[in-house]
Amino acid sequence: MQNTRSGANRRLALKLMGLTALMFGFGYALVPLYDVFCEVTGLNGKTGELSAAQAEAMRPDLSREVTIEFVTSVTAGLGWEFKAPSHKLVVHPGVVTAVEFEVVNREARDMIGQAIPSVAPSTAARYFSKTECFCFSQQPLVAGKVNKLPVRFVVDPRLPANVDTVTLGYTFFEALPGKAPPDKAPTPSGERLPRT
Repeated sequence: MQNTRSGANRRLALKLMGLTALMFGFGYALVPLYDVFCEVTGLNGKTGELSAAQAEAMRPDLSREVTIEFVTSVTAGLGWEFKAPSHKLVVHPGVVTAVEFEVVNREARDMIGQAIPSVAPSTAARYFSKTECFCFSQQPLVAGKVNKLPVRFVVDPRLPANVDTVTLGYTFFEALPGKAPPDKAPTPSGERLPRT
């Protein structure tokens, strides 16, 4: 009877260790799965990526207009002012557009900021590409200084016809020097634009 109980305990221990390993593997796989989910849906700023040369080579659709709305926010408790150049802007798909956001650090000390972008609706995210963005890297914010933050983007002419407004939002938060943002901001190194 002792051998039976010992064998059952050993099998239970092996099953529990196997289950633990499976849960660890699933947790590890969530990171790349989340990246894919964000790229497809546009959550957390996962947009199409394009080089400046690819963006300039796009054929503009001058017969169509798309409204780009800008939304800015700062993490609660920070003495920063963050604003878009305007509430909205009308662009033609395929035309590279440059805008400058502005952030002022009203705190008494120098700080480092990181912006996390988002694009809505999610169906537009894969057709909205940035070639330059302050969100690609951390931004030093000197106390009292006005910082001009550039963004260059293009809307792919293949944007579905039912989408006539795209909202580009940024949330700014304090970042620790050299630490990556909570979720990776997109980088300009991508050389692709998703096909439909």
